[in-house]
Amino acid sequence: MLTPQFLHRLWYTRHPLSYLLLPLSWLFSAFVAIRRFAHVAGLLPVQRVSVPVIVVGNITVGGTGKTPLIIWLTGFLQHLGMRPGIISRGYGGGTRHWPQQVRADSNPALVGDEPVLIAQRTGCPVAVSPDRYVAAKELLEHTDCNILLCDDGLQHLSLYRDIEIAVIDGDRRFGNGHCLPAGPLRESVGQLQKVDMIVGNGKAGKNEFLMEYRSLGLFALKDEAKQLAFESLRGKAVHAVAGIGNPQRFFSCLRRQGLRVIKHEFPDHYSYRAGDLMFADDIPVVMTEKDAVKCRELANENCWYLKIDVEMSKTFEHRLNLLLKELHDG
Repeated sequence: MLTPQFLHRLWYTRHPLSYLLLPLSWLFSAFVAIRRFAHVAGLLPVQRVSVPVIVVGNITVGGTGKTPLIIWLTGFLQHLGMRPGIISRGYGGGTRHWPQQVRADSNPALVGDEPVLIAQRTGCPVAVSPDRYVAAKELLEHTDCNILLCDDGLQHLSLYRDIEIAVIDGDRRFGNGHCLPAGPLRESVGQLQKVDMIVGNGKAGKNEFLMEYRSLGLFALKDEAKQLAFESLRGKAVHAVAGIGNPQRFFSCLRRQGLRVIKHEFPDHYSYRAGDLMFADDIPVVMTEKDAVKCRELANENCWYLKIDVEMSKTFEHRLNLLLKELHDG
């Protein structure tokens, strides 16, 4: 099994296997380039919908912070008087029937963990389908949305997009710089020159907008009204459970709060079992909010999740406002 730890060594260090995989990376890169050209040239269809579409994606495999940014963007657009809806692939969802509308109480095993989290945090309409155009049509037929946010759709070229926002990990950047499978890239770094905005999570380079996480505290899985103060845990150990794309960022966040972290890493979108949260001690179990949407039925009174928001700069808001005004003015 390809563990998160092995993939990190393969893609973010000078691992000898990555050089052996380079021929496959070249083939993958060529396929991606040909497919993109086919869409641009009109050989493959690009479908439009009746409202503007903002795509938030990345060019690397794994978590860069797209979902927290989607949640922030939803609030920003609502503040401007818009009615946003969110569409997503629904990765990790096992339903056989697409599209699916997602609500706060939807089963993440059927529709995916990130869409359920977005529905819970925003209260906005959410729809999922492997075909983002189908998900978009579902929302527009059954809701009054007048703008759509597409979660992780930068490479889903069959849906026309009006604004593209790429999110990159400010620490890991692009790893060894190779495309899959030798490296973490879904497409070449040069593609970033064509997007409207680049957001750096944690650190921002030249011509990038900084996104920073802000902790809102630890909340009980069994009772959202209960909180656990970081002050009461400083210097103490916690079982840190994470099934996300970049768990190190979560672990580092807990350490910055003064906690001693006992790491338990699982693959991204992992389907938890009760035994995964059971330990032979009474040390608190702390997980991400994305993991929490899948673990409430499995959790006990000592399970908590870290709730976060993101902070964006005024320059990012200004640039986004200009792009939205250009759309409005045609």
